[in-house]
Amino acid sequence: MYFKKILAGIAILGLVAAAFFANFVYKAMMRPNTAFNNDVAYIYIPTNASYEEVRNQLEPLLDDIDSFDALAERKKYTGNIKAGRFEIKKGMSNNDIINSIRSNNLPIKLSFNNQETLEKLAGRVATQIEADSLSLLEVMNDENFLAENNFSEATALGMYLPNSYEFFWNTSDEGFRERMLKEYNRFWNESRIKKAEELGLTPNQVITLASIVHEESKQPSEQPRIAGVYLNRLRIGMPLQADPTLKFAAYQLPQYKNTVIKRVLNVHKDIDSPYNTYKNRGLPPGLISMPDISAINAVLNYEKHKYLYFAADAQRLGFHKFAKTLAQHNVNAREYQRYLSSQGINN
Repeated sequence: MYFKKILAGIAILGLVAAAFFANFVYKAMMRPNTAFNNDVAYIYIPTNASYEEVRNQLEPLLDDIDSFDALAERKKYTGNIKAGRFEIKKGMSNNDIINSIRSNNLPIKLSFNNQETLEKLAGRVATQIEADSLSLLEVMNDENFLAENNFSEATALGMYLPNSYEFFWNTSDEGFRERMLKEYNRFWNESRIKKAEELGLTPNQVITLASIVHEESKQPSEQPRIAGVYLNRLRIGMPLQADPTLKFAAYQLPQYKNTVIKRVLNVHKDIDSPYNTYKNRGLPPGLISMPDISAINAVLNYEKHKYLYFAADAQRLGFHKFAKTLAQHNVNAREYQRYLSSQGINN
């Protein structure tokens, strides 16, 4: 009889212990443990982060951080941190959260366009992925990488085609650069390379010319005609005489830093620079800005015509008037100059 009582007592203690364990398991693993009102929250875990860094991000999002700690230790997550961008949905349990941040690294949409320099591009990209702007700029300017892939300091920006791309947030500086090289090589397919060769241009030269076309007009419908003007000039050995290249050359000089040139003047045409396309024939050494893909395609699919000149259209701002003769061009140019003067734009 006494022995039976002992067995019964042990059984009761076992049931109590099992109940406590079941309650622990429920609280630690199965019970919802989120404290935010939105449908989803995101955390960004850096490369080589410690559990403490992850915990600091999670604590404001959870009702009970202690129960999360206990399960994270039990599931050995604390010593196996994964970098990336992870989502936590409202109502998730600790177990759900650990599974999410352990194996569900979510990609982001990274985008850039109209970045005028590698420095600005690096700054733009650094706001979207883990790599910082200084490390990005360093790998972008790496001389060995540029030489191995037929780029120079002047053409390096042309490798980065403006668009939206899918990346993991924890992409490294070199990872970003290598992906952009792949995108560049994919863009320059057999068809586009053939078109460039028919123009007598390399891909770098096409993008250089596209950067001028893009600065002349943001209108995709007009860009092929402008590209045709410049290609006509190149064919007959006429200087490009592109005003955007003069602005680019001027902005390299101390006196033009932090200024905006609204009107190109004769003084700008005297600037001693390889980017002065009034003084130098042919294309400049490299890009003057990051062209849209529409401008690159405009060069490759330029409009065939006999125009050699164009001037901004005072009646349709953003568009241009085209001319086959210098006499007609001078009429168009004087009309636009009068418009600038009427608006008080003198420099």
